[in-house]
Amino acid sequence: MGDWLQRNIVEPGKLPLLLALASFVLTFVITRVVTRLIRAGRGPFRNVKAGGVHIHHVVPGVVLVVVGGFGAVAGHQGVGFGIFAVLFGTGAGLVLDEFALILHLDDVYWTEEGRQSVEVVVITAALVGLVLAGFAPFGVNDVSAEELQNRGGVIVTVAVNFLFSLLALSKGKARVAVFGAIIPLVALVGAVRLARPGSPWARRFYRRRPRARARAGLRAYRHDRRWAVPRRRVQDWIGGRPDPRLTGPPGRR
Repeated sequence: MGDWLQRNIVEPGKLPLLLALASFVLTFVITRVVTRLIRAGRGPFRNVKAGGVHIHHVVPGVVLVVVGGFGAVAGHQGVGFGIFAVLFGTGAGLVLDEFALILHLDDVYWTEEGRQSVEVVVITAALVGLVLAGFAPFGVNDVSAEELQNRGGVIVTVAVNFLFSLLALSKGKARVAVFGAIIPLVALVGAVRLARPGSPWARRFYRRRPRARARAGLRAYRHDRRWAVPRRRVQDWIGGRPDPRLTGPPGRR
């Protein structure tokens, strides 16, 4: 284990990235545990307030991201660089845990919209893990040593893989496009498959193709029906189950 860590993490200079990823995941897990205890009214934890204003943990998260980011950019080496990496990862965990709050500019932490925070954290951790494992954006890691010496080969590889990711994104497959930026084969699959209904590609190219629209709608329905429940269960297990939506007349909510 020590030899593997030295050869694959320390020597390539990836130790700060590993520290940032570990602190990011650990901070998210601890934060979710604490918030769920606060929600259940258990333990010594309480919401932090200053002058009657609830201080969300995204606030100290932003401070830590700024300190860690600028500290890393300052070019510290050795222990100092590792410390700033931990600060940055900790701050990023606090910020992305309330990503949905920032996106909606509302306290949606325990609502259906709050699931977006869990999804963003999982995707971020997965992408950083892939980079840590040696995958480079847009498949540059797949380029041979001879091609690396030829700038033209690198440019073509990056451009083609970027195009695949862009096509997948235009077809309404954002997750595929994001992961495809790291693993080109994923982007290629998303680029050649049918677009999701309502996506820019579907609105542009399926407008006069009723069969393509019908096939796209049926495929999207089957996919969502198959994976919606398992995905929600995983999100509930990681981040906690959202509060039930209130129904009824406005005056009774």
